[in-house]
Amino acid sequence: MRTTTLIPRRIATTGITVLGAAGIATAALTGTAHAAPQTAKPAHQTAAKAAAKPVKADDKTDKKDAGKKAEDYPDNLDGWIREAMSIMKKHGIPGSYDGIKRNIIRESGGDPGAVNDWDINAQKGIPSKGLLQVIQPTFDQYHVKGTADKLTDPVANIVAACNYAADRYGTMDNVDSAY
Repeated sequence: MRTTTLIPRRIATTGITVLGAAGIATAALTGTAHAAPQTAKPAHQTAAKAAAKPVKADDKTDKKDAGKKAEDYPDNLDGWIREAMSIMKKHGIPGSYDGIKRNIIRESGGDPGAVNDWDINAQKGIPSKGLLQVIQPTFDQYHVKGTADKLTDPVANIVAACNYAADRYGTMDNVDSAY
């Protein structure tokens, strides 16, 4: 079980980002991996700018939903993913259940308390943490308001990681290795 998340430099080949395990290992060994997040805007911010009419807090949809009881989600991996997807949908962040779960299993084995204490990020003092092995600067930049402001909170970790993956790769579904 690998619980590493490097944020390596991208190698573009005809517009497609290509970086396999060997590339990640090379980046880690040569010190070309970096811990600082990219400066691109998170997906929920760019989607908001593209919207034709901004949604106000007092719109009819919010009033209609205000009387409903929030759906209860089980406190397990399935519940965390489903709750995160509900939040992602509201913010226009793409990602499928299967794509999210596949990446969680690869990154943390489904353990929200997983911490990587050996990769280049950890060596620089900012270890990857949580279900999708996010580093604190990336979490801070891609955190979605309304989720817990804690890196290891399962739902907040999923939503922030999917927001980052959407900004960087189009969707978490396009991520097939450390990202």
